[in-house]
Amino acid sequence: MSEEPLSEEQNAMLTREETALNSYTEDDIRSLDWLTHLRERPGMYIGKLGDGSSFDDGIYVLLKEVADNAIDEFIMGNGKRIIITVSESEVSVRDFGRGIPLGALVDVTSKINTGGKFKGSNAFHKSVGLNGVGIKAANALSESFTVTAVRDGKSRTVRYTRGKLVEDTDIVDSTEANGTFVSFKPDPDIFPGYAFRDEFVRPMVKNYSYLHTGLTLTLNGERFVSRNGLLDLLQDNLTYDPLYPIIHLKGDDIEIALTHANCYGEEYYSFVNGQYTVLGGTHLAAFKEAVSRTIKEFSKNSSFEFSDIRSGMVAAISVGVDEPMFESQTKTKLSSRVMKEDGPTVQKYVSDFISTELDNFLHRNLDTANAIIRKVQANEKERKSMAGLTKKVREQAKKTSVYNKKLYDCRYHLSDQRGPEDKKMASSIFLTEGDSAAGSITKIRDVETQAVFSLRGKPKNTFGKTKKIVYENEEFYLLQAALDIEDGLDKLRYNKVIIATDADVDGMHIRLLLLTYFLQFFPDLIKAGHVYILQTPLFRVRNKKTAKRSGRRRANEDAPDDTYYCYTDEERIAAIERLGENAEITRFKGLGEISPEEFQGFIGKDIRLDQVNIHKADCVSDLLRFYMGANTMERQNFIIDNLVVEDDTNIDANL
Repeated sequence: MSEEPLSEEQNAMLTREETALNSYTEDDIRSLDWLTHLRERPGMYIGKLGDGSSFDDGIYVLLKEVADNAIDEFIMGNGKRIIITVSESEVSVRDFGRGIPLGALVDVTSKINTGGKFKGSNAFHKSVGLNGVGIKAANALSESFTVTAVRDGKSRTVRYTRGKLVEDTDIVDSTEANGTFVSFKPDPDIFPGYAFRDEFVRPMVKNYSYLHTGLTLTLNGERFVSRNGLLDLLQDNLTYDPLYPIIHLKGDDIEIALTHANCYGEEYYSFVNGQYTVLGGTHLAAFKEAVSRTIKEFSKNSSFEFSDIRSGMVAAISVGVDEPMFESQTKTKLSSRVMKEDGPTVQKYVSDFISTELDNFLHRNLDTANAIIRKVQANEKERKSMAGLTKKVREQAKKTSVYNKKLYDCRYHLSDQRGPEDKKMASSIFLTEGDSAAGSITKIRDVETQAVFSLRGKPKNTFGKTKKIVYENEEFYLLQAALDIEDGLDKLRYNKVIIATDADVDGMHIRLLLLTYFLQFFPDLIKAGHVYILQTPLFRVRNKKTAKRSGRRRANEDAPDDTYYCYTDEERIAAIERLGENAEITRFKGLGEISPEEFQGFIGKDIRLDQVNIHKADCVSDLLRFYMGANTMERQNFIIDNLVVEDDTNIDANL
């Protein structure tokens, strides 16, 4: 059957639309002022936005930008304490440094590319603030922003609303101690539903203390101070017992600490001028190469590979760099090649320090040196025992290709050399239970930043197994290859690895099996904050009369009087009370039961994720042994004592 021809009016309308789309004139060119640009393109300055539920969300970048200024004062020898107060919605930072020059207070806080940390200035050295952007970004992206500077008995206060000056006290007398006070409240229009979380703020403050011995930081009344720097950092963060005492070495503009634990993977904490470079950079690459080479040369064993030496290593490095260059304003990866102008390269400086100091240490501490060699020998033995299997599996993986029907990839990846920073940081992969759940997510995912990997069913329990199981199990190997983490996190392709399983006993078991796999072989993936659990609603409560008239509604539609998606029993009961006798309740027991249209609201901007974190107090090896090890009588009694039988009668009673 042929299509009906378009009318003259329809043809004319299409012509006008095509002309409008193809037009490009001077009227299309815009020049934005600094404030408008910051507010329209915040991701360019602070990376992702978020609501505070992830450690790398924008509100923590704003806090760090303000705190970094206080830290820079301490670095320059001014003020030995910083007071930080954080509520759910507001932050204040008080340092006791020199105070911002009063006459320049407005310029420093509201004029882009203005500050005292540019090349040629003698006011700051080895500072983190570089571009005159950080505090202006915090100002522009805050509902309210207040700065008070105190210098030698005088003070000045300026207040802003969304970057616009609303009050200036001018210079007045003051009895306060010298320093700067900054208070801000992020703009809920840019960070909807945000809340500062202590679990992300405390590690930031603790890192500041480790990196600046002699500095006292107070967070909401809690005092943080470190006397031993990176040694304290490793001791406070080790989740496995070290195989030998931590090696701690310090020099001019460099400090390192390292040890090995009886586990797989590598774990690094890297810092530049006090900035936590989560993604590493030139200094970390130089550190890893130099440590591996030094230990290999000391052992006089040419058969050791660098991967043998680094497997199980937990280490930290901090360097001070003049005029550091980072890959983005968020400063998560160092790109500097030189330590200082006309000075050595970062690689040579780090390499020379480690080659000399670590080699000397090993010769003076033979017990530690022998413990390292025993660990490396064990790693080498395992690698060689798997050599044939590894080659065979890799060849098989090439034939099937990582991009098989189980992986639905996305466009942007964390490891991409190019591409928008916010897209790379938003990259994620959903690990789903079966094709049914994968199908729902795949149909409505953001193909630019969200990938899906479909599991066949319950994976193997890897507790107590060697890495050989990763290569023998095709599904595990393909997952490892999809993440590209075989040789560490340097090439990790997704910023978030999201476990998406059903809200039932089998789903929980699969979740635990995957967590066991990561904890056993790639604990650094969890410690670096890349693993999450997807929260999906347990119930849908809707007005059955409205539902019959309008049909099934999308999860992200604004229908507060018609449909509620409930993640807990409390939310379900509250929804039933709102709808009364018209309430219709659906219990979601599997992700496959949720339609793609509904799923759209659960993995979009309102996605609910629980980040998986492990700490020293968690005793990971003991937890895994108890829950995933042999079925002991102790565990049987625990299950009996804590068994909860799901009962749907309380749901039926409200129908």
